[in-house]
Parts: sequence; C-alpha cells; structure tokens
Amino acid sequence: MTRAGMVARRGVAAALLVMLAACGQQNTSPAAAPASLPTGGAATATQTAATPAAATPAAASLSVTDPAGKKLTLDEVPERIVCLTGICDDMLVELGLTPTATTTPKLLTRPDYLGAAGAGIPVIPGTFGGEDVAAIAKAEPDLVIGLAGVHDQLRAAVEKFAPLWVVKVKNHEDSIAYLRALAALTGRGQQQAQAEDRFRGKIAQGLAVSREKGLDRVTALAMYGSSSVGVNTTDDVLGAFLDQFFAYPWPSKGGGFETAQAYSIEEILARAPQVIFVQSFAFGGAKPVTETYRDNPVWKRIPAVAAGKVFEVQPELWASGRGTRAFGIILDEAMAKASG
Repeated sequence: MTRAGMVARRGVAAALLVMLAACGQQNTSPAAAPASLPTGGAATATQTAATPAAATPAAASLSVTDPAGKKLTLDEVPERIVCLTGICDDMLVELGLTPTATTTPKLLTRPDYLGAAGAGIPVIPGTFGGEDVAAIAKAEPDLVIGLAGVHDQLRAAVEKFAPLWVVKVKNHEDSIAYLRALAALTGRGQQQAQAEDRFRGKIAQGLAVSREKGLDRVTALAMYGSSSVGVNTTDDVLGAFLDQFFAYPWPSKGGGFETAQAYSIEEILARAPQVIFVQSFAFGGAKPVTETYRDNPVWKRIPAVAAGKVFEVQPELWASGRGTRAFGIILDEAMAKASG
C-alpha cells in the first residue's frame, strides 16, 4: 500500500471513529429503522404538523429508568456532572445547568449554547473512550455521563469515585426521554418541559415549512468524511431525523458500521441529491471533503454540486449533537440552506 493510501485509510478510520462516537447508538441493520420516525416527507408532514400538546414536567426523583431500560439510582441530587458525550452538554444547557467538565468544548462555546461562558468549562483530556480518568476524578463529579458502547470500558475506574451513566440515543424521541430522565434527577422539570415544547414546536414548524416550500420533494444528503466519505443513512440518528423533512433516499447498505454507510461518489450521483450537508473531519491536516472532491468529474455532475448547494457544516454540532437543542439548530440550518 502506498503512503497516500495508508494516510487515506487512516483518515477514513478516524472519521468512522468520530461518527461511531457520535452515533454509536446507530443500528446498522436495514430492518431496524427507528419505528417512531416515519419516513416519506409529504405524508409525514400532513400527519404530524399539528401543534403538539404541552409537555409534562418530569417529577423530581433520584431513581429513573432511561430509554434503554437501564435503571439509575443516585444517593443525592447531582450538582457536579462531567460530560463525556455531547448529548450530556446539550441536556444540561437545556435544563439551565452547566457541566463541571466536558469533552466537547466546541459545542459548548457555540453562541447558541454557552457562548464565551463555555470557554471556562474545564476540558477532560484524552481520546474519545480513552479519557483521562484522573482528570475526571479531579473534577469531583456527582455523576459522569458517557456513551454506551464507548465509555462502558471506563466504568470500573470511574465508579470508584462517581456513578457512570451511559446513554444510547436511537432517535430524537430518545433525546427527549433522556432529557426527562436527567430533569428528574436534577429537579429541573419546568426547564425540561419548556425545552421539550420548544423542540416539538420546531419539528411541527419544520414539517409545515417543508410541505409549504416543497422541501419534502427535495433530495437531501448528509455525509461525512475526510479523504473518503460515508453517508448518514436512514438507520442513522441524523439521517432518520432529516428524512422527516426532505426526500432522503439513503438506506443502510447493511453489514457493519464501515459498510452500512459506505456510498461511493458514483452511487451518490445515481441518487442525484439536490442539497448536501457535509461534515468534514480534517484529521492530520486533511482537506475538507468539498476541496478533496472539487475536481472529481463524477462529483461535479452531482446536481447539488452543480447548483452550488453543497454546504460544509460544523461537525461538532451535526456529528456530536444528539440532544434536543442540537437537533433544533440542525433543523433550522438545514431548512434555511435548502430554501436559500
């Protein structure tokens, strides 16, 4: 293998690791698309664009059962929470709280999260899934929140000083359910109900706008990569979410994570996306995806490319944000770019 080939493979592997980290909750089985997320834009919009009912505040409790069916019981209300995954930061901000320490500072410092105030949140060093446990302990947390399938390996070390709660988001309804659970643990039911109402309002409005502007007939694509690319399929959390508002013909190809989302540029051209959202992971100085493929003759024939409707989006939000706030911002951004 050439050095360039080795670098390319490393880039793909790194991108897949990030996607797996963000979406480790993905189900790569073609038959396992989230049942709560209907597919088919126009029919979906007609069915669900009605004003949603007001959310019920979660009752305070030190014992909750999360969407994955796992029961978590704490001895006291957690006041110092360390976040090892973006949805943790998202939930805390939605509840009017801040993490004691984080691993996603770029998400927290966005103006629609904590802005400049987020820069003061200590950052836990280490790789995703290999965070510095000593640094976590130094933060003196009452609760540590990580991602299932990634942070379970830290349990033995972390639970010497704090409970570890690993979350597993399969769709945006899970994001809401986890928000309710954390609201119960922290006694923030009112803030959770307000956040939930905002989010469901955004979804209802998005569905109405999609139908009104015909976006439900626009073929959209969310993809990611560095020197090579992958597609957020409809079995992926992000792909399933976008499928509600756009035409989104990107089913899982089956197999493991590396094959389920491995669409070639030729396969992407065959499905003729009219708008593309790209998450570029610039590992090791790699170019953004749009620069990498800029002179590729097949890439240039894709309708979205020819029409100037390919948008680089922030990976920290689109790849790591799996909470209600992130999904709301992603929806706003996607609708605005597709409509422009």
